[in-house]
Amino acid sequence: MEDYVRVIYGLVERGEAVTNTSLAGRLEVSPSSASGMVTKLSQLGLVAHVPYRGIELTTEGRLLARSVLRRHRLIETYLVSELGYTWDEVHSEADALEHAVSDRLVERIAAKLGNPMRDPHGDPIPAPDGSVEEMPMRILDDLPPGAVGEIVRVWDTDPELLRYLTEHSIGLGERIEVVERQPFGGPMVVKVGSPPDAATHAIGKEIAQALSVALR
Repeated sequence: MEDYVRVIYGLVERGEAVTNTSLAGRLEVSPSSASGMVTKLSQLGLVAHVPYRGIELTTEGRLLARSVLRRHRLIETYLVSELGYTWDEVHSEADALEHAVSDRLVERIAAKLGNPMRDPHGDPIPAPDGSVEEMPMRILDDLPPGAVGEIVRVWDTDPELLRYLTEHSIGLGERIEVVERQPFGGPMVVKVGSPPDAATHAIGKEIAQALSVALR
């Protein structure tokens, strides 16, 4: 159940439709399994079916999702900060650990880390009361040529994509400028880094949709 509410929350964060099919794809289960779990979550009052909008979390469901995300993102942050993991290694580890750690351990981890607000991917870490600090940001793929900002979030947990970004020095906190969008579905050309040392990259849609930018 915790995996499902976390995935539903994540899809809503990105503005994507939440359906049995999208849940099955994200969780790598059959559509019938996803449908059965959604029915169970609905009976428990954690989700509701909204006409023309799909599956949505109830207030109780959102609180549960944020509790799971707090554990998940604090574990990821601890693995990177204290145990030397890289950001492409932590998602699967946190997936396994988030259901096993106690609330007491989670709060000890938070205190040890100085109560961080964001994890290694720039995802916000919910507070103990379930509140989340929102930051104004835009998906890179939505920005026009000439837009300048700072990379503040990576939405994808694919280790290969994260390694690609690392290899090309495209990371959180980097200045990014949209130079041009090539026509007919071609790549987006961007400059990453501070002038005059900024590097030019041609990036595809998958990466452009995985990066969020705080505009300057």
